[in-house]
Amino acid sequence: MSRKITVILVFLAFAVLGGMIFFNYLGGNNPIQITIVNQKPAPLSGIYYVGTPQDPSLKEAFVKIETEKSLHPGSFLHTIYEVEPAGKLDTMRVFVGLDQLLVGDEYEQRIFQENRYLLAIIQGNRWVMPGPEKVKSRLEEFADSAKLELSEILIDKIISENEVHVIAPIEN
Repeated sequence: MSRKITVILVFLAFAVLGGMIFFNYLGGNNPIQITIVNQKPAPLSGIYYVGTPQDPSLKEAFVKIETEKSLHPGSFLHTIYEVEPAGKLDTMRVFVGLDQLLVGDEYEQRIFQENRYLLAIIQGNRWVMPGPEKVKSRLEEFADSAKLELSEILIDKIISENEVHVIAPIEN
């Protein structure tokens, strides 16, 4: 009986160790790199979506901006979640845009007045990247230690599937 328990414990130890190694391999322990950037956040052009997360209009907004992104090489997709849903049926408000000037009645512009911002660089597989609350908390800690006041806006800049930049404008 004790041999079975020993085998099970050894197996569990290897499984946990393997899981930790795999998590680390995917970038789960990569630090959030935060720096101060002394320039205005880039102006954005895009679409506001107001509705529930399951509404097909949300996907349509992302598809439309992704199409514009393909027409503007070097541009990046940006999102600003002004109201995040707590559940599937809650209303959300999100701006989906590009750091390019898009022309048309369906596009709105976001121009930021702040002259500096904090930049958080997050790298790793999307399955192990830190959640938005953890990133927000780290940005607030950094701002507090540097005696900076952040605006209420956080801008997600999607660099690639494995890299996201979060821009937090600093109040003037």
